[in-house]
Amino acid sequence: MQEKTSYKPGLDGVIASETKLSYLDVEAEEIVLRGYDLIELAQNREYLDLVQLLLQGELPKQQERSTLEQELKEEYELPDDFFSLFHKLPKHTHPMDALRTGISILAGYEQHLDERGEEQIRQIAVSLLAKIPNIVANSYHILHNESVVAPRQELSYSANFLHMITGKEPTETEASYFDQSLMVYSEHEMPNSTFTARVIASTNSDIYGALTGAVASLKGNLHGGANEAVMYMLLNGKTTDGFRHLLYEKLKKKEKVMGFGHRVYMKKMDPRATLMKEALRELAAEKKQEELMEMCEAGEQLMKEEKGLYPNLDYYAAPVYYLLGIPIDLYTPIFFAARTLGLCAHVSEQYANNKLFRPRVLYTGPRGLHP
Repeated sequence: MQEKTSYKPGLDGVIASETKLSYLDVEAEEIVLRGYDLIELAQNREYLDLVQLLLQGELPKQQERSTLEQELKEEYELPDDFFSLFHKLPKHTHPMDALRTGISILAGYEQHLDERGEEQIRQIAVSLLAKIPNIVANSYHILHNESVVAPRQELSYSANFLHMITGKEPTETEASYFDQSLMVYSEHEMPNSTFTARVIASTNSDIYGALTGAVASLKGNLHGGANEAVMYMLLNGKTTDGFRHLLYEKLKKKEKVMGFGHRVYMKKMDPRATLMKEALRELAAEKKQEELMEMCEAGEQLMKEEKGLYPNLDYYAAPVYYLLGIPIDLYTPIFFAARTLGLCAHVSEQYANNKLFRPRVLYTGPRGLHP
């Protein structure tokens, strides 16, 4: 008879891998990235600094960051005729499905697909970080019968990404908060999509396959998609009182309220949400949308009093993206674009010290049957 003591539904609390990349210290309210506090990094550094930190183990000096940024810019462009595939997709294609298709197609252009060396994986990761924003933005434009927005090398990495999405050159403030959002979405220990990528990489499959699987994982509404749901709730609420009423009705019907609660952050607010809350406060004041901030704070207070739940990152990232002029359907693809960095770092780490994932099950079916 099988022992049940080792069975944890959803692998809750089970240690699946060793990593030097990141750790969630809930008690200290710290998200550790290679020894650094992610929130402190997001307040003082840039997304490109995290690229070198996660892929190579140390923060870059100014010249190193400039070299990395130039390397990324040289990889912005997609292969000839790449966009033709998006014209062939049904117009109702989900943006995450378009992204998944795009990454899968990119594998066909990779000349070093079967190489697993650390430097080769770093080069592929840089190429993916350069190209995925282009895929996210322009697959959406094509599916909505809009013109493709070409990347602009004179803009910073994050400013260019936001420009390709909105078709407008962002202000310095807008680009800064968007960059900050990419940083806090970049890496978060071992969520489902990261675990998926590592499981695929453990078979010695290529990095494109690992990321394609991670897109499919992140598309699921129990993982990604919460930021989109939050924004629709806010828009449906319309006013502070309307939003309170909407939340009360959801609680009354025992419906899940997206943007609250987290498998890891159960007793405290997600520190990434705290950072995005301050970004929202400043953007709302700048754009004279203060009631959006009031709505969010009212919802935060209500959920704390009624359910003892705290906001996660998606709750405050969603209205930040809304004020930046980003279409709601792109919130989750942007999440993935930012997380590409962490995913590539995890895949590289998996290759370097690999053990094939092959868990067992707790069998609950019948026995002793005969044909």
